[in-house]
Amino acid sequence: MDINLLLQILVLLVGFYMAWNIGANDVSNAMGTSVGTGALTLRKAVLIAAVLEFSGAFFIGGNVSETMQRDLIDITQFAGDPQTLIFGMCGALLGTGIWLQLASYFGLPVSTTHAIVGAILGFGALSLGFGGIEWGMIGSIALSWVLSPLISGLIAFFIFSLLQRRVLFALNPIIATKRFLPVLLFLVFLTFSLSLIFNGLGRINLTLSFGTAMACSIAIGGIASGIGFLVVRRIPTPTTALQPASVTLPQTLISLEKAIKHLRRVRTGPIDETNKKITQILEEMHEIKHAMREKTHFPERTSEYNLVEKAFAPMQIISACFIAFAHGANDVANAIAPIASVLSTIKHGILTNAAPIPSWLLAFGGLGIVIGLATWGWRVIETIGKKITKLTPTRGFSAEFGAAITILLASKLGFPISTTHCLVGAVLGVGLARGIQAINLRIVKDIAITWVITIPASALISIVCFLLLRTILG
Repeated sequence: MDINLLLQILVLLVGFYMAWNIGANDVSNAMGTSVGTGALTLRKAVLIAAVLEFSGAFFIGGNVSETMQRDLIDITQFAGDPQTLIFGMCGALLGTGIWLQLASYFGLPVSTTHAIVGAILGFGALSLGFGGIEWGMIGSIALSWVLSPLISGLIAFFIFSLLQRRVLFALNPIIATKRFLPVLLFLVFLTFSLSLIFNGLGRINLTLSFGTAMACSIAIGGIASGIGFLVVRRIPTPTTALQPASVTLPQTLISLEKAIKHLRRVRTGPIDETNKKITQILEEMHEIKHAMREKTHFPERTSEYNLVEKAFAPMQIISACFIAFAHGANDVANAIAPIASVLSTIKHGILTNAAPIPSWLLAFGGLGIVIGLATWGWRVIETIGKKITKLTPTRGFSAEFGAAITILLASKLGFPISTTHCLVGAVLGVGLARGIQAINLRIVKDIAITWVITIPASALISIVCFLLLRTILG
């Protein structure tokens, strides 16, 4: 068999294997919040991801792909030995895929972006030395890995805090939901449509100005908001509306309960006059608390909150679609950028500064991601959805929307950020909006350790794969 044909088949196979593992690990993280809250079943999550991940990869995936293939190492140094670049990129894909499969098997949510960047750096440092690494771009990417969870966390914190103030802590949460949901629908569809129309239509040779794209997006957002307004009108409103003068807001009662806990800690000292006074104050505060609970109508409000969360379940499904699209746009580059570089080198026999990304290759990567989620993703999908902090549809929506905005912005700028970082940051932001005690810090620590291990692990495995491929086929 012709060596060039053999190399083409090899790179397509290992590239598909890499895309399959992206779907198994990273997409599982992306859909985990929706599955964790019960807004989506695993089967529905797979179906949604199949459509939206593929669409994001096909329409917007090219921006990040160009960064991944040309800006991490100085590929011009392989001009006299292009075959080394071919074996190196194949080794990077294969080694990263092996590491991701191992992580998925043990249910560890790792960053595929970390893994492929580490793999390319490992091969590049071995072949070119540290002088062949584009340290300026690496610094920018590393900075984006730090900033992305912070930005997504801040956005999610702001969204959920706004929902708390305007909806969950409102005097009548049902009425507040009816007013607020259409506004949220407008913003979600405006952002999603603008990302697709302005960034993605170039793939089908249709280019619109920003003004035209914005006008179309506003129209789509308006239609979605109008439909949402008609739907939320069907939510039953309690006949016994709560009056401001007779209602204690939930956050007031929560603050009182915290004060009681602190006083109990103070009372743990020796029994003296101060201790007796604190005991008397505690008894009075307990009486106030019981009276406030009656005025707050907690049984009634609990049923109201259940209705609010039920109303937000479709919103979380919409945000899940949004983040699946954003993930496909950013992370498909992890699989197809090395493929594009290798195929271009094989075809032309020389190195190119940036190999063009054909549409069929974006579709190829998107297909691999979808199959990976459907066949192996169940091992990872619950980690973010259930273990970091308790999520409800309102919290899950806030986390997903915050993460999706961050990912889409990075995709437009061409930064290969970590979807896992963004989602973890967003979930942490939602948890912090409820207080630090709402976060499982042990799980956060375990995830952070996994992130640190990923880069050297994928680099070492990829170097071994590179050496084996060069020995066998070189």
